[in-house]
Amino acid sequence: MMHQFDDDVLECFLDNQLQLFPEKVAETLEEAENFLEESMAVVVDSVEEVIEYFEEEGIDTEGAMDEEILDADEVFDIGDGRYLIVEG
Repeated sequence: MMHQFDDDVLECFLDNQLQLFPEKVAETLEEAENFLEESMAVVVDSVEEVIEYFEEEGIDTEGAMDEEILDADEVFDIGDGRYLIVEG
């Protein structure tokens, strides 16, 4: 799985990182990219892939609505159909 983080992904993370972390972990695109690479963050292309990711991680999504999964603090909506998943 490639961990290519484009500017859209990095800007989404910079803008929304406080949903997952108590304080900012990155101030610049470069810091965001380094942080996401170190934390093994993943970009997926659909809601279905977000659900698959959580199931592969052993997180129980049974009975959870798509919206509930997408509202998880670890999930960042990039806005173009893709989602960034960051392990907190």
